[in-house]
Order: sequence, then C-alpha cells, then structure tokens
Amino acid sequence: MSSLTLPAGELVWAVAAALAWVIGEVAARLTPLPRISAYALVGFALSYAQLGWLPRPSESSMMVLANIGLGLILFECGYRTNLRWFVVNPWLGATSAVQAVLSFAVVHGLVTYFGGSPITAALLAALALVASPPEVLRIINEQRSSGQVTERLLHLSVLSAGIAVLLFNGVVGFWAFRNTGSAWQAVYGSALTFAASVAIGTGLGMALPLLLRWLGTTRTLATAATALAVVLLVVLAHQFKLSSVLAALTFGLVVRQRRIVLSPAQRDFGPLGELLLVLLFVFLGASLSWARVLDGFWLAWLIVGVRLVSHGLASLLFARASGISWRKGALAGLGLAPLSALVLALLVETRYLGINLMDQLSALAGATLIMAVAGPMLTRLALQWAHELPGHADRH
Repeated sequence: MSSLTLPAGELVWAVAAALAWVIGEVAARLTPLPRISAYALVGFALSYAQLGWLPRPSESSMMVLANIGLGLILFECGYRTNLRWFVVNPWLGATSAVQAVLSFAVVHGLVTYFGGSPITAALLAALALVASPPEVLRIINEQRSSGQVTERLLHLSVLSAGIAVLLFNGVVGFWAFRNTGSAWQAVYGSALTFAASVAIGTGLGMALPLLLRWLGTTRTLATAATALAVVLLVVLAHQFKLSSVLAALTFGLVVRQRRIVLSPAQRDFGPLGELLLVLLFVFLGASLSWARVLDGFWLAWLIVGVRLVSHGLASLLFARASGISWRKGALAGLGLAPLSALVLALLVETRYLGINLMDQLSALAGATLIMAVAGPMLTRLALQWAHELPGHADRH
C-alpha cells in the first residue's frame, strides 16, 4: 500500500496542472486574467497551506520539472536579447541601472521605516527591483506583440534579472557571514555562485554550436539538443548549488551570439514547453501560503506601489534619450510590473545553500501574490496602450 503513496502524490500535481490549464483557457476567454495568472492562482488555492490538496513543493519531485520549465523560458529570454542593442543605445542600460537604484533605495527605506532590520530590508529591496522575464516573455508571446515597447520590456527585464541576482547573492552572502561567521560561505554564496553560474551557461552555449555543426543542423535536432542542454544546465546548477536562473539566461545569450537560428515555434519548445510552463506557475503559486501573505499584506501593497513608481520614473526619465516618446517610456515602465516567478525562483535557490528565507519575508509573499495576478495584466495593458498588439496601428 505504501508503494502507491509516491505515485499518488505526484499524480495530484498532474491533476492540478490539467485543472489549471482548463481554468486558464476559460479565464483567458471570459475575463481579463492572463493564463499564467490563472495557473498561479490555482496552485495557490490548492496549496498545502490553503486547501491542502498539493504537497509541500519542497518535498515534491515536481520541483525538478518546474525548474526545467523555468530554465526553458529563461533560455528563450536570453536568446531573444540582443546585447549589441545596449552598446548602440547605452541609455537602455542607464534606464535599468536607475530603475534598480531607485527601487532598491525606496523599498529599503520603506521596510526600515516600518521596523524591518537592515538585512531584511536589503533582501526585500534586492528582490523587489526585478522585473521578471518569464511573465514578460509569456505575455509577449501570447499576445504576439511587436514594437518599441515590446523590445524594451524584454531587454530591460533580462537586464534587471541579472542585476537582481547579483545584488541578492551579495546580500545573502553577507547574511550568511553575519549568522555563521564563515567568510567562505559568504563568498561562495555571492561572488563564486555568480561567476560559476555564468561560466556553466557560457560553456554550454559555446559547446552546443560545435556539436550541432558536427552533427549537421536540422530543425528537430537543434530543438532537441537545446532542450536537453537546458535540462543538463538545470541539473548541474542544482547539483553544485548554483543559480539556474543566471545560468539559463547566460546560455540563451551565448547561443544567440554563436548564431544558432531557432524559429519562433522552436523557441517555445512546442507542447512540452507549454506543459512545463503550466507546471511552473502552478508550482510557484503552491509555494505561497495565505498566512504569510496576510502577515505582510499592507507593506506588500506599499512595496508594489513604490516599485511601480520607481520603474515608471526611470523609464520616463530616459525615454527621449533612448529614442521613444514620453508616453511609450511610461508604458515601458508599467509593463515591467511582473516579479513573481523570478522572486520565488531565487528564494527557492537559497534553500540549496541551507538558508530558508521563504518564511522570513512575509511582505514579499504578499507582493508576489499581488503581482502574480496584476503583473501580467499590467504588461498586457501596457502593450495594448502602446498599440503593439495585432490589429492595433502603431501610433507615436
């Protein structure tokens, strides 16, 4: 009888994913709610901490599939990012840097004012500055948008993810040193983790073109090889306690620079990519508990508000210099609202270092839930108001 326990536990995740997919399709047709927001809400409702249907995410093998799903979509984010654009238009980098500085400073000050410790404020601020690339890319793909705001959203979200990972690892390293007194753990938790994650992403990104050139590139072969490389990347990152987020983004960036051409259908990884995307957002939703959300709910709203204002002001400030109108600059700031997927992924990664921050940052749990619903909706609204969705004429 006990031999049936594990399969039954995993089966419930499959049922939850199927239910989330159906609800996501219905919600997309009847409400303004994007599919990924519906997936996350289903996971949250069925979580061990709410209805109790799903087991704890940390105790389930679904974590591996969820991380592979995240790796696939982060690879695509990196693959679609043109690094040369930051050289040709340096004001994009300036925009991202000012967004990060403003968000970090304002959120840090806000948390400190409400009684948070400096280290808690730094952790919250480092995570709050990120604009989550998985949600941004998913909305772009789902809505088939194209234009100036679309490209800025994608590139700025990828850049903010890199900044957030660097800052967050640095703060976690300092936190580890303060609590353990181990300088090695502090360094490993920050600089070495960052460098090693970039290194394995770069290494696979350079090796893949050589392999495909030797085998002879075909559409099916390139897609399969890329998907398997992402799986290997995620497993290596987990095995050596590195950042799979940074490694997958780096892998995508390097593959693009090495001139591997993937069609849009291949970049989405077809039905497999869609299935893993559903599992990913169900898993992320199930990682939150209502008790944690309520504990820091009002501070979460304030963090969400000042974060949106900071992103909007920085984007507006450099709009003209970077080549777009004030209006589109403001919309680019609004479209950077999502944060949930990357924030939860970074928090889960800290568990591999023996640090559990999930239970300590209640305000972040609230902000994550709020933006799991509102973030993708604001991104879609920004693209719609920018007239970059099919059927909308581009107006400057």
